[in-house]
Amino acid sequence: MSKVCQYFFSAQSPWAYLGHERLVTMARKHGVQIEIKPCDLANVFDASGGLPLAKRAPQRQAYRLVELARWSAYLDLPLQLHPPFFPVAPDLANRLIVATRQAHGTEQALALSGAIMRGVWADEKNIADEVTLARIAGGCGLDGAALLKAVESAAVKAEYENNTAQAHAASVFGSPWYVLDGENFWGQDRLDFLERAMQK
Repeated sequence: MSKVCQYFFSAQSPWAYLGHERLVTMARKHGVQIEIKPCDLANVFDASGGLPLAKRAPQRQAYRLVELARWSAYLDLPLQLHPPFFPVAPDLANRLIVATRQAHGTEQALALSGAIMRGVWADEKNIADEVTLARIAGGCGLDGAALLKAVESAAVKAEYENNTAQAHAASVFGSPWYVLDGENFWGQDRLDFLERAMQK
């Protein structure tokens, strides 16, 4: 039986964006299944004592930009430090990913997740806008209009709430967060450790 990696994140997270494709690639390489779990990061912050970006100390906000620039250059991934549509409410995009997983499976949900995060951090797109999300979904070969109807379904809302409850149970306090064999890994800068765990 293959290993399973739980992947907790929120669609507006730049750190999830920086790690997303590397996670997908290493999971495929090592035959690890990903359980994709977009969750309500604001709810997670409230429970864990985390602060939204605007409420963090100026020193922390400034250093965050330094690290984002470093990782963008190191990974050769385009990233705008001040995207025009950030901060952005992520819940609609997160639920769209859940709806895609329910309708089309994990692989399509992972592809859509990458496209949505790239939309925020590289393509100047507003992922809180339904028309924009429909276009992003269409670019992934999906029926965006149908999926946007599904985001309001009881099944999608229940899974999104359950993902958030599971995040609390796993002691998640940031995005991205990976759980493999009961071991927690916080942040895309811990993907090397996660890959070593995948290889065991």
